[in-house]
Amino acid sequence: MKTDCIALVLAAGEGKRMKSSLPKVLHKAAGKALAHWVVDAAREAAGTEPVIVVGNGADMVKEYFGENARYAVQAEQKGTGHAVMCAADYLNGSAYALIVAGDMPLLRARTLIDLKEKAMKENLGVCVLSALMEDPADYGRVVRGDTLRIVERKDAKPEELSIKEVNASVYCFSTPRLLEALESLSDDNAQGEYYLTDCVAYISEKGYGASAVICADAGECMGVNDRAQLAAASKALRRRINERHMLEGVTLIDPENTYIDYGVKIAKDVVIYPGVTLEGNTEIAQGAVLYPGSRIEDSTIGQRTVVQNSVIISSRIGDDSKIGPYAYLRPGSVVGSGCRVGDFVEVKNATIADGAKVSHLSYIGDGEIGEKSNIGCGVVFVNYDGIKKSRTVVGKNAFVGCNVNLIAPVKVGDGAYVAAGSTVTKDVEEDALCIARSRQTVIEGWAKRRRGE
Repeated sequence: MKTDCIALVLAAGEGKRMKSSLPKVLHKAAGKALAHWVVDAAREAAGTEPVIVVGNGADMVKEYFGENARYAVQAEQKGTGHAVMCAADYLNGSAYALIVAGDMPLLRARTLIDLKEKAMKENLGVCVLSALMEDPADYGRVVRGDTLRIVERKDAKPEELSIKEVNASVYCFSTPRLLEALESLSDDNAQGEYYLTDCVAYISEKGYGASAVICADAGECMGVNDRAQLAAASKALRRRINERHMLEGVTLIDPENTYIDYGVKIAKDVVIYPGVTLEGNTEIAQGAVLYPGSRIEDSTIGQRTVVQNSVIISSRIGDDSKIGPYAYLRPGSVVGSGCRVGDFVEVKNATIADGAKVSHLSYIGDGEIGEKSNIGCGVVFVNYDGIKKSRTVVGKNAFVGCNVNLIAPVKVGDGAYVAAGSTVTKDVEEDALCIARSRQTVIEGWAKRRRGE
């Protein structure tokens, strides 16, 4: 199939400096794998699904991306040129090939689009993205002159090492010129590898047109090779994310200490205090307030709801509710509007209807609480008998006193009242009073006589 541009994401390397059993490109920065950031940018720039060149940890990379990408396999890592050779079948039929390293999460789609458009407009054989760096470190140097070439650090001469313009490992090749250049590659170099950079020199020497474009933001060209660089990239990505939210009307009290993943949606007039972490597919509705120390993952928070120092995972909370401090909402929890889930309350796979209150020190597991019911301090939904888990249902306008154990499966009817200290094993009818505790007995003088003995 004829296409104007195909994108290749090189993600076969082992990433030894990460010191991890996880492939380097799958380490996450701001909630998304390194290669995921690159794949998304490449897809937007090329307009087609990218081809990911996999090698080390290929099965894990394929599992992560699934059907959202195409794959070429580089079984033996022999350099970037060899990686492109392994994807040559995908190149046939394309006019241009956009090639990007899979460990560059800061690279913007707009930068790739500009690179591609320059190559196409000027009919270049290759257009290279470069950057100016005061400390070029291990980056390859861009050597300009009669021809354009890139010299890897290990192969560079002393005068070449002083060059500040470095190769960003991002290219837009004319596909026919690239395929021709790949046939000329040799592994006669310090690393014994096939360098894609040698294709640049070949195309330039042949007079096919070669140009290097300096990236306006050198930070975009940062590759991630170790955990320190991963942290730096994550910080930069979160800064972008936080700035976007603030420009859209979100108040971040201390942006440097607020951790928001890329997929999180936040409405205007939300106030977020420092130390808050928002992860996954989380949505925060207008006017909500998130106080310090809260972690929210894959959850929905309603309008004007207040969350204090709490953990909320895969749960939904309605409008005008108050959560915490120190509440723990586990997966499957649904809290309605106007509710109160107070300090040291744990909720798991349970529904709390509008206006209900569970104020403190209770466990609500595998259950339902009806509208405007009140659950006292220290109430436990005893949901597990050692073999199976069962559900507890509390109706509307019910009152469950302090230190009550509700042994599932059990139902407390609408308007019922369960006295404090009760252990309930049978259903309680509507509007009934349940007292399930032994009668108090007082034996006068007993303690004194015991001490005398």
